[in-house]
Amino acid sequence: MPEVGLLRDLLLLIGLAIPIVALAHRVNAPPLVGFFVAGFVVGPYGLALIDGPDQIETLSELGVALLLFAVGLELSLAHVRQWARSVFIGGGLQVGATLACVSALALAVGIPLSQALFYGALVAMSSTAIVTKAYADRGELDTPHGRSVLSILVFQDLCVLPLILLLPLLADAGKAQWTTLTLELGRGLAIMTLLVTVGRLVVKWTLDRVVLLRDRELFTLCIGFFGIGVTLVTSTAGFSIAIGAFIAGLIISESEYGLQALSDVLPFRALFSGIFFTSLGMLLDIPTVLDQFFMLVALAGVLLVVKVAFVSGGVLAVGGTLKTALISGLSLAQIGEFSFVLAAVGGPLGLFRDGDYQVFLTAAVLSMMATPFLIRLSRPAAEQIGAWIGRPETTDEAPAVEALHDHTVIVGYGLAGRYLARVLKAAGISCLVVEQNAELVRRAREDGVSVSFGDGTRHAVLEHVRLAHARIIVFTISSPIDERRGVALARDINPSVRILVRTRYVRGIDDLIALGTTDVVVEEFEASLVLFAKTLESYEIPINRIWREVESVRTEHYGLLRGTTAPNLTLDALKHLGIHEALELIEIEEGSAVVGANPTSLELRRRTGAVQIAVVRDGTPIYQRDAAFTYRVGDTVVLVGDADSLGRAMTLFRSGGVSPDVPDATPVGGRPPTKSGRG
Repeated sequence: MPEVGLLRDLLLLIGLAIPIVALAHRVNAPPLVGFFVAGFVVGPYGLALIDGPDQIETLSELGVALLLFAVGLELSLAHVRQWARSVFIGGGLQVGATLACVSALALAVGIPLSQALFYGALVAMSSTAIVTKAYADRGELDTPHGRSVLSILVFQDLCVLPLILLLPLLADAGKAQWTTLTLELGRGLAIMTLLVTVGRLVVKWTLDRVVLLRDRELFTLCIGFFGIGVTLVTSTAGFSIAIGAFIAGLIISESEYGLQALSDVLPFRALFSGIFFTSLGMLLDIPTVLDQFFMLVALAGVLLVVKVAFVSGGVLAVGGTLKTALISGLSLAQIGEFSFVLAAVGGPLGLFRDGDYQVFLTAAVLSMMATPFLIRLSRPAAEQIGAWIGRPETTDEAPAVEALHDHTVIVGYGLAGRYLARVLKAAGISCLVVEQNAELVRRAREDGVSVSFGDGTRHAVLEHVRLAHARIIVFTISSPIDERRGVALARDINPSVRILVRTRYVRGIDDLIALGTTDVVVEEFEASLVLFAKTLESYEIPINRIWREVESVRTEHYGLLRGTTAPNLTLDALKHLGIHEALELIEIEEGSAVVGANPTSLELRRRTGAVQIAVVRDGTPIYQRDAAFTYRVGDTVVLVGDADSLGRAMTLFRSGGVSPDVPDATPVGGRPPTKSGRG
């Protein structure tokens, strides 16, 4: 039974891939390399446990389709519009220049034009899966080089569909007129545009009604129906199922249900894409690779230089700094997984010369294996190269920098930096933003914010913005490496400066504090503290005590929330008394003028209009007036009155509070000259 043989081969492939991919994780190599190794081991050039890769050809094609379906789901056209300049200028220059350069090199060694263009397209793609995972693990997706890398990867993803459409035309380039080929390409693009336009409306209308039923299985069935349906339409029109899957994913991603659809597909994508890459590994001929080893290493080195040069050029063209450009170039120097998708489509069309597929496969695997190490070395290498060629980080002059004193320096003009600059400006506090993303620098200037272009973790830049004379510096850059380096440098330049770091990464709190950070603000923890405060308000706990406890959690660096300290909150919750709007609870603070005074001599009602109905001490309410009773720090005073009278009364009990300005007011604790009163 052939089905039993297929199941046996699948079991063998997946079973062997598990330990090999696990080992790849342990040595910090991309999982794709593990799939390649597993394929080689079981393939005809390895142990020959599976004699022919054709036995899983159908499943590998399905793996390609699911891979492209997931890419379509992840590719948001909203992001493309938001990052349009970086995507189309930076990405366009990188893909176009790389394709042209590699094609020219191929033509120079006698490769025909159609195959030369095909090879250029293979080299132009980089690995979205490897790079984004590495950046996510390092917490650098929100950094300037992270945004540059993502912009170029988005453009490459957009190019996958047109390139797949072009491959059959390249294969027939010598047999058909260019007019015919152009018309065929136009027909394909028109069909795709019509599918996306109509499909977005149909998908949204349908899913809007399906989700009302709150049936997860029905939702998943609809996603599968649309995916298969679009794939069938494109196949009927003469295109591959991979193109249909990509278009289906793109259609669904433009609805608000794209994220849920992606979560449903990802487990299957991981399985079938693994089978696809394993099937490619079965084609890896190690004896041939060893015979041509030095030539292959040299070729991989040439490709690395070409990719670094053109990726860096694309980043520089949209205003990135030299350091950002070089880090981006080294990060995208590999050949990507979609190059294998193109190779899978172009191979049967005869676009590979004899023996070239092995060269491509080996060079691609070598570049992928080098990627984690290149990303790790990219920052120091970029800084060293910048020093060698005499291009240190520079800044654009911000208005009146020389006059700044006692100001705030904000490093980063993302959302957090933008909002902080806005409120400081409204409060009349002078601030200066340091940002190395050219688009964000332009936005800051449009917002009327003083800004300097440069890297806020560099000594020359921080000196330029007069950090030595600043009161506070705030890092909002969401890059653990840059945060730590910036904090250490800022503390060295100005030992007395207050340093605030907004971070998303809990694991970095202790390191930042050790380096000299004054306060660390963790987004998730701050949200928890606000929820904590709002909850306590519901229990009528005095607002000053609530915020004192919140501040105590911050002071010990969120130890309670991180589970590194034992709970030690001393909150006495008073139940609702049925007069919520008229009642206020105020805790007497250290330094309050009423400490040691008697409630009778205070004349609270005459002086403020509020009435004291009780004092809570050590959890016990005291209602009776006693001439010997005096207020103590920590007592909770229960007051009733209207909003104005309560507001006046509360000033008496706060630290440093003074008597409100009312007629016949007397010093706190004293007596009026003509009459006595009761609070």
